[in-house]
Amino acid sequence: METRFDFVQWLDTDVSLDIMMQLNDPADVVRAGSVSRRWRQFVITNGFSKQLCVGRFQQLSRIARITELDLSASEAKDVGSSNSNWETLKRDHEVYSSLLQAIESSKSCRNDCIGYAVSASSTDNYPDESIVNTLIPMDKYLNRPSYWSSKGHSDPNAPETLIYKLKADLCVITEVFMQPFEAYFQPGKPIYSAKSVRFRLGHPKSSKDESDLLKMPQQQPADDNFIWTYTSEEFPMTQEKCFQRFNLPEPVLCVGGYLQIQLLGRVQRQEMDDLFYICVSHVRVVGRPLGPAFDIEVLEPSQEFVLKYNRDVFGYMLQSLTNGGHQDSNIPPTLSDDLVVDAGIVEFFLQNHHPGFELMGWGDDEEDDDDDDEMDEVGFL
Repeated sequence: METRFDFVQWLDTDVSLDIMMQLNDPADVVRAGSVSRRWRQFVITNGFSKQLCVGRFQQLSRIARITELDLSASEAKDVGSSNSNWETLKRDHEVYSSLLQAIESSKSCRNDCIGYAVSASSTDNYPDESIVNTLIPMDKYLNRPSYWSSKGHSDPNAPETLIYKLKADLCVITEVFMQPFEAYFQPGKPIYSAKSVRFRLGHPKSSKDESDLLKMPQQQPADDNFIWTYTSEEFPMTQEKCFQRFNLPEPVLCVGGYLQIQLLGRVQRQEMDDLFYICVSHVRVVGRPLGPAFDIEVLEPSQEFVLKYNRDVFGYMLQSLTNGGHQDSNIPPTLSDDLVVDAGIVEFFLQNHHPGFELMGWGDDEEDDDDDDEMDEVGFL
């Protein structure tokens, strides 16, 4: 048989790090941490799951600390506040790996992520042409056409914005659907689309701004109340009465729970006043809310985040995915611990991303007799 050796044991740490950093799939990080105790310790100590998270989603570099919700004690506790450094590293590994898994599993989910409408930069006839109408899944409501309309403008390049609150402060967004409004009651049935659209995701500048948003008139702009941490490319919009689909190149993590739609440019004049308008019938945002398994709290004035993790709800989420269902918003207040089976979660994750993979036993290195209790926490639990 050819000679084999463990490069983590025999190579310099820097060289081993360079090799491990080539991993770019969360399942590979879990697999590497499942090879042996030495590899697991190497993966956890060097924070590979966190590095992979931050590498994919730069917004997560602003996480200052992690808080885990303890349902049995009905309180949140800061990770590492009373634990050893090794225990803190293990917990970080679990949380970041679980977050990566939740994000990866969201690629196949097609839930509507909009919670409610916040504001429009302008509204022509409020409340009849309010932004709220864009969330009504009908062309008519109460015997009236249902749509949002901007105010008229003489400049065809004048932009408009629509802002929505998503269903959770952490959401994975994959695509946005929009339908421009056809004014069937006007001569020629003109369609008031935009020239192009762009999407931004973020959070309010402060908790005071967020509470003020609920009091702010929806027909007034609220753009200055937000910090946008993600901006998409610009997508052309066609002047057609249909649900137009805008695919984001990769799933995007919204940290903070707010979406802004930028409507860039106008194509249609209104005959009666010779002004340009933009009108939208429907908006849908497709993806998956990650709450209540994960949540975010923005710290002021640093604008860093506290990442909140609920282990039991995450286990329920995984069970739902295993059964082929979608996440249920009616999460029971307490859940059985047996929903989170460490090895079972790892196997489920790897089988979904690496077909044919079977969970193997631990490697036989000389450290296998030590710390047997630690081995109950396989992979990212």
